[in-house]
Amino acid sequence: MVVKKTNIEGLLIIESDVFGDDRGFFLETYNRIRYEEFGIDQTFVQDNISKSLKGTIRGLHYQVGDKAQGKLCQVIQGRVQDVSVDIRFDSPTFGKYFSIELSDEDKKQLWIPPGFAHGFLSLTDHSEVIYKTTDYWAPEFERCISWDDPDLAIDWPLQGMKPILSKKDQEGAPFSTAELFP
Repeated sequence: MVVKKTNIEGLLIIESDVFGDDRGFFLETYNRIRYEEFGIDQTFVQDNISKSLKGTIRGLHYQVGDKAQGKLCQVIQGRVQDVSVDIRFDSPTFGKYFSIELSDEDKKQLWIPPGFAHGFLSLTDHSEVIYKTTDYWAPEFERCISWDDPDLAIDWPLQGMKPILSKKDQEGAPFSTAELFP
């Protein structure tokens, strides 16, 4: 397993060992002891799977207060452009974002600690993202920042596509007025 730091403190890219042969492959997607060695000392309480059509943007989602969530994300089908925005007031990278393409081919994971808004764009006809969270979904604590906020200026690789958005994502708050972390 290889763990790489990103340009934003706390965000980690995890490349697991993949053991393949003529039958397919095997990889370990989580091992508490190994992840603790790399600084991910968290208790995960919920697993989620999201399936999206090409052009779907989900996000930028986060939870506030003591319901803030860390997420361990991985694509199990297709490809997505995954985006994390630092919303930690005391961070030197506050308001900056990190973007990475994740796919079922590269099998990389992204660790997103509490204090980040998170979203992704499906780049293939069908994409499935699986992610573990450090707190339960709590709709009353859930918030959404507008995916196309001009202050964030996220470079979504839409390539002429009109994004498919949920009602919640269409009504995301501007970054300048969002309830942020902590």
